[in-house]
Amino acid sequence: MNRIEKSHETYKQLFGDGVPAAYATDPDFQDILSRFIFGEVFHQGSLDDKMRELITLVVLTTNQTLPQLKAHVHAALNVGLTPIEIKEAVYQCAPYVGFPKTLNALTEVNDVFKARNINLPLESQQQVEEETRFDKGLAVQVDAFGDIITKNRENSPINQKHIQDYLSAFCFGDFYTRGGLDLKTRELLTLSIISALGGAENQVKAHVQGNLNVGNDKETMITAITHCLPYMGFPRTLNALSCINEIIPE
Repeated sequence: MNRIEKSHETYKQLFGDGVPAAYATDPDFQDILSRFIFGEVFHQGSLDDKMRELITLVVLTTNQTLPQLKAHVHAALNVGLTPIEIKEAVYQCAPYVGFPKTLNALTEVNDVFKARNINLPLESQQQVEEETRFDKGLAVQVDAFGDIITKNRENSPINQKHIQDYLSAFCFGDFYTRGGLDLKTRELLTLSIISALGGAENQVKAHVQGNLNVGNDKETMITAITHCLPYMGFPRTLNALSCINEIIPE
C-alpha cells in the first residue's frame, strides 16, 4: 500500500468511517495531516497501535489539546486499550505537567467513557499504603535509575531534601507503583511527556537512561519520539533525539 492507502486504513481502524470535519474547510491541510500521521508516522518502527495511542494520549494531555485528546480516547478504546490503561496513562502525566492539566484531560476521558457506557469510577489500581508509598517508590526509582538516586538524595541541600522525598513518595510511590501499566510502559510514556514539555532536556536524558535500564532499547525510544512528532513539532522532537543520541551513541 502507498501512504494514502495506509492513511485511510489506519484512520478507519482508529476512528471508524467518519470524515474529519476539517475536510469541509481545510481539505488540503487535512490531507497533509492524515497522510503524514496515519500514512507514515504510524507505520515507522515496531510499536503496536495500543502503545502508539497511549503515547498520543499523554502528549495531547501535556499539550492540553483537549478536542484531539477526546478523539483519541475513542481511538484508544477502538484499538483495544482498556479504560484502566487509558486512565493510568493520563494519571502518569500528573507529576510532570501538574494537577490542573491532568484534571482537564480526565474530564475529556470521563466524557468519552460516559458516552460509551463505561461505569465510573474504575477499579482502584493503588498498590501502596500511606506507610509504604515512600519506601516502595524509592525502590522503583532505584530499580530504574540505579545508584544515582542514592547520590542525589545524599547530595541534596537540606532545604531541598523535601523535593527528593516528593520524587520518591509522590512521583514514584503514588504513580509508578500503580497497576494497569507495567514499568516499561510507564517509563516510555514519561519520556514522551517530558520530551513534549520542552526545556526539560536534563530530565529527558535521565529518562533515556531509565528507559534503557528497564528494558526499552534505543530503537523503541526513537520510535516513541517519532510518534510524538506530529503532536509536538520538530524542535522538541530533534531535542529529544539529541538527548537519546548523547546517552546512547550510534
